[in-house]
Amino acid sequence: MNSSSVSRVSRVSRRSVLGTLALAVVLVGGATPAWDTTAFAAEPETYTLTINHLDRAGRSTGDYETTVTGISGAGADESVKPHDASGTTTVRLPKGRYLLDSLLTTGNGADGMDWIVQPRLDLDHDTTVTVDARTTAPVDVTPPDRAAGFLDGGMFVEVTHGGTTRFINQVIAAPSLRVAHLGPAAEPGSVKQWYDAHWTTETTGYALGYTFTGTRALTGLTRHPSAKDLATVQIRGAARPGTAGAATIDLAPSAGPTIGVTQKLTPPSTATYLVTPERGTWDITYWAPAEPGTGANRYSANGIAVRAGATTTHTFDNAVFGPALTGRPGVVRDGDRLAVDVPLLADGDGHVPSSPPYGTASTTLHRNGVLVGTQSGAPGRAEFTVAPGRAAYRVTSTVKRGGAPGNATRVTASWTFTSDATAGPAPVPVSAVRFSPALSPTGTAAADTALRVPVTVQGAAEDGRIRSLAVSVSVDSGASWTRVPVERGAVTIRNPHAGTGVSLRAELTDTGGNTLTQTIVEAYRTQ
Repeated sequence: MNSSSVSRVSRVSRRSVLGTLALAVVLVGGATPAWDTTAFAAEPETYTLTINHLDRAGRSTGDYETTVTGISGAGADESVKPHDASGTTTVRLPKGRYLLDSLLTTGNGADGMDWIVQPRLDLDHDTTVTVDARTTAPVDVTPPDRAAGFLDGGMFVEVTHGGTTRFINQVIAAPSLRVAHLGPAAEPGSVKQWYDAHWTTETTGYALGYTFTGTRALTGLTRHPSAKDLATVQIRGAARPGTAGAATIDLAPSAGPTIGVTQKLTPPSTATYLVTPERGTWDITYWAPAEPGTGANRYSANGIAVRAGATTTHTFDNAVFGPALTGRPGVVRDGDRLAVDVPLLADGDGHVPSSPPYGTASTTLHRNGVLVGTQSGAPGRAEFTVAPGRAAYRVTSTVKRGGAPGNATRVTASWTFTSDATAGPAPVPVSAVRFSPALSPTGTAAADTALRVPVTVQGAAEDGRIRSLAVSVSVDSGASWTRVPVERGAVTIRNPHAGTGVSLRAELTDTGGNTLTQTIVEAYRTQ
């Protein structure tokens, strides 16, 4: 991570369910009911809840924010924030189960905050609760590098009872939170809690996250992971030809509410994070630098498994750009509708772009050699209505875009297959070929040297369902082609002189007789 080109900001993850906190406040004793039969319905049984607030010295304090949120019973939809400067506040609520949380402060930010959570408050009689800051213990979670600076953190609590879930959270800007459980234990597994904190040095970020499930909220939390306890995630941003400026990256745990970390990155550059495997899998979002006059293009890599002591690397927006079928059928037949959805410009690591820059794109369909139609628009996307009955089809998708060699200036994929009408959505057997050479972060390879290019098949022909596969290379933008043998899952290309674009073509037949002809013009360039 180049500190001169990186600045960090943080944000609450879009997966956060903070919106669930916006519950309606219902006050007992509202408007007089109309004079009809509902006017004589029994009022809900209510009780008085008294809450005393004590500071760290055991004195009554008015420096608090307390929320009582209904979970079940007549008050299930209630959320109230009672307050009195004396430190003792009273509210009358319907009988039922509630979640109480209280944040106490001293008025001095350096002292931190005390957050006390009662996940189970059964209000079935007049009840008094004492929120006591002296019961809290510190959240002491730190990275192994003592020189790291704290960015932000967040603690999240989710309580479930009777099929209803309520959520509360605290976002912190300093590592001085103290927490405590209050009241009786809840049902087994009904209390889930997450803690995430981010730290940074000049070269490395730390994303330390932990999860807990049980009957009680946390009272304190201590975690001091060593370097060997953490996994390394490297996020590399490539400098695609024609782009300039900064990219934006986001790293967050896949599961649960979270505080994600977002930073700017000036490609070509690498951001390095050490993360906790205990937090589960991780998600990366990468917004590539935009070409002038084009919109933002986003890549995602979700559910990344990490392991302590191991390094996981994702490179975004680098060659070889081309078709990809990971986790998708590509072409689907539904009755007499044929839908095509094949990303034609996935990057070299197979990340699918949200809005790849391009000039023109079209998809053409033939049925038994007769043109059905041509559609223009998003690359690799189209939908056609076809005549009923079994027939032989050919789908050809092409995208063109300008730019220097290495930008995939033209990508074409043409598939043939036989298809009949279906009773519902059914995948059509199509394939894609991925080329994965080790390129520089500017999409280049050394001139006048031999380059090994791994070849991977996706879709209908993967897992050994290949009848034949031929790969060809061109150094004159596709005007002429030279066959290169596929050996042990790769081809070897003798790179031409510097500044030359290298184009790649694959011709494939699967064991079912379905075919693919795929061409990537200016797949990468030499230097």
